Amino acid sequence: MANKTNYFQELDRIDVTKHIEKKGRFNYLSWVYAVRELKTKHPTATWTIHEWEGVPFVKTECGYFVKVTVNVDGIEMTQVHPVLDNANRSLDQPNSFQINTSIQRCLVKTIALHGLGIHIYAGEDLPPGTPLDAEEQNKLLNLLSERNLGKEVITQVMGQISNETINKSNFQNALDHYSKQ
Repeated sequence: MANKTNYFQELDRIDVTKHIEKKGRFNYLSWVYAVRELKTKHPTATWTIHEWEGVPFVKTECGYFVKVTVNVDGIEMTQVHPVLDNANRSLDQPNSFQINTSIQRCLVKTIALHGLGIHIYAGEDLPPGTPLDAEEQNKLLNLLSERNLGKEVITQVMGQISNETINKSNFQNALDHYSKQ
């Protein structure tokens, strides 16, 4: 029996650093780039935007939400995402553009559950991180060299350090992640 490729690891290794955009203090990946990379590697991947009574959102006591399911190689992952403004605050009366934007953000986060760009969201629920100091940067970069992870991974991590995707709040997670590669 042939070894089957771990699609999660394959997608997790894609360098999305050059496509990371910043909105306020948050990093994000454009839905266009996420879909392009996913469909390039897995052309049969599909997604579903869930609807409630014919509309692609639901209103609850604590706000509006959207839901997306992405299927890659028969594996489904689902993400629920609140409808937010540009500062990531819940909206009382979202318009169609804000709902559509939340659907696209939800799509990207659901794709991330399959591996592509998942590192972007590490520590997003924490306060803004403090940049790594020189000692921490060297420790992480030395680990990458010791593990022979290659120039592509080192370049990706350097970009993540530079744009503070990897910072003090998620430094240990990054070390743990790359020590297992």
